[in-house]
This record gives sequence, C-alpha cells and structure tokens, in this order.
Amino acid sequence: MDTPFIYGRIADKENFTNRVNEVELLTQNFNSLINTIIISPRRWGKTSLVNRVSNLLSEKNKEILVCQVDIFNCRTEEQFYTAYANALLKTSTTAWEGFVSSVKKYLSRLAPIVSISDASQTYELSFGVELKDNKLSYDEILDLPEVLAADTGKKIVVCIDEFQNINEYDNPLAFQRKLRSHWQRHTSVCYCLYGSKRHMLLDIFNSYNMPFYKFGDILFLQKISREEWIKFIFKRFADTGKYISEELCGEIADKMKNHPYYTQQLCQQVWLRTTSEKCTNEIVTAAFESLIGQLSLLFTNIIDSLTPKQINFLLAVADGTVNFSSKEVLTKYQLGTSANIKNLKKAALEKDLIDILPGNVIELQDPAFEYWIKNIYK
Repeated sequence: MDTPFIYGRIADKENFTNRVNEVELLTQNFNSLINTIIISPRRWGKTSLVNRVSNLLSEKNKEILVCQVDIFNCRTEEQFYTAYANALLKTSTTAWEGFVSSVKKYLSRLAPIVSISDASQTYELSFGVELKDNKLSYDEILDLPEVLAADTGKKIVVCIDEFQNINEYDNPLAFQRKLRSHWQRHTSVCYCLYGSKRHMLLDIFNSYNMPFYKFGDILFLQKISREEWIKFIFKRFADTGKYISEELCGEIADKMKNHPYYTQQLCQQVWLRTTSEKCTNEIVTAAFESLIGQLSLLFTNIIDSLTPKQINFLLAVADGTVNFSSKEVLTKYQLGTSANIKNLKKAALEKDLIDILPGNVIELQDPAFEYWIKNIYK
C-alpha cells in the first residue's frame, strides 16, 4: 500500500492539504492577470500551491495557459533564457512536431537546436551560439510569452520557481531591470514569482530601491493551522484503514510546529509503524525519536560549520529569546557585545537557519533542528 503522506516532492490531488484561501486568491490573480509574489520559509509548500492552482485552471479555463519554470539549476543569464524558452514552448505546444514548429517560428534567428532523447522521449531546445553574442536575442525571448498569447488568443501565466537565484548572475541588478522593463509592458501575461530563500526574495520585492518593488501582490504564505492538520491526518489514516485519535493528530502537528514538510514526514513514519488498526502514543513517540535520530548527522554537520558564538545565538533563538542585546542574554549565551548581534543574525539568515517574522520575531526555520539543538546537542 502506498503511503498516504507526501513530502520532499509536489503534493497534489488528495495529498494536497488545505490552503483554501491561498488557492482562491491565487486563482483570482491568475484569472485577472495580476502579478503575484509568494514568500515563505523553505518547505512550506509554495510549489505544491502553484501546481494545485495550475491544475485547477487547466481543468476549468481553457483560455489560460500556465507555464511553470524552475530555474534552480540556472546559474547564468544564458541558462535562464534557455530554460525559460523551453518551458514556454512546451506549455504552448502538445507534441514534438508542434514544439519544433514553434522553435522555427519564434526563435529561428537565434540558431536554435532541438534534440530528442530516445530513452525518455523528451525534447529540449538549446542554442548553437552563445546568446550573449547577440543581445537582441534577450529581448526576443523575454517577449515570447506576449507573442505566444497574441498568436494563440489565450492568456498566459508564467510561474518561476527559485526566482531568488537571479541574484547569483553577473550584474543581477541590471538583469532585474531588464526583466521588469519587458514584463511590465505585457498585457496578456502575468507572472508568479517565488522561491525557497525568504530573506533574498524580500530584498528583491520589498526594497524601495529595487527594480521589482511593487511589481505585484505579495502573498506571505502561512503555516497550515493545527485544526486543519488534525482533519487531514485523521482522514488520511482512515482512508487507508487505520485509526488515529484527533489528540494524537494534534500531537504530531505540535511536535513539528505545523511545519508542512516535517508534519507530513512524521505522519509517514507514524503511519508505517501503525501495523495494527490503531495508532498509539508510544508509536508517535518512537517515530519522532527515530526521525530526530535520522537527522542528527545532518544537524551535526550544520553545527560543525558554525562558530561558537553563532551556535550560542541559535541556542538563544531556540529558547525563545526576544531581547538579544540585553546584558543578561549576552552573558548567559556568551554572545560578546551587543554589536555582535547584527552580524550573528545576518550569518544565520544567509545560512537559512532562522526566519524573521512580522514583529521582528526570530525563530529557527527547522522545527526538528530546534528540538535537536535544545534537547540533544545542548
């Protein structure tokens, strides 16, 4: 029997959990061609949310095409343009012949090369010359969504995952200006931009002096509520002929602080250990301890990469400290002077170890790491 809990990959269909309000908002924005930026910490389900809305739209509205582009592996502008063109042409065509025809029609001046893999029957577009040798090609590719929309008579929604990676390109500010100068002129296209590094996305979209400031609606994704987790976990167990009480469902959510990825992971471990029809408190405890044990080597490696003061800062965060610059806190956690706090906070942010929530509240991103550093490492 397949496990009813999914993590580490896109959760779709019955595996998708709640997000009713977010799905409604994103659907409205896509239908109305309103640019949307989704911001949240890592592993909170941004990609699953976008995929959910994309699938719903493809079923209900044939006048909208949703193109999903993942630029995780794109480390240069040229790689971005290639991935971008590939995704757009595959979205707007349905077969090999259509893909090749579109390449010839829209990008023939760029020396395109189309190859097909015999094993997987997949096809990819590449370019016979370096794109940087022909600056006009940039404009042609960036305007491709608007051209496709005009030719097909449809609206196009372009969703770009790991968008913060553009900060790694040469001269990222100039690249952002170029993107916005093209995209803001498109009338039949909207853009949904998101990624896994919250602080970097905030820098791009929430800073007054950045090109993408006020580019569109900003959706700050929240954790799924405890009540929704209880309903979801209870139902998924029941659907597979197993029983878990609502109290234990809540305990699972509490242990992982409602974190989508970890809650699903712990649920899977509990479900696998429930060999009889009924789950028990002992099963939940054993599954949690086993999960923390599996992650201990990873967490040890994180600790080994930090300075003593950085470790002490994380311990202070894990303990719920608020006033880090107070004499009492500086002494208790051996943080040095109050001037160190800014640098310690910056280092933890850049390593994606903490998140700064509204109200300047600092918390560890990873609830399993928080438990480990407080109860095992400490």
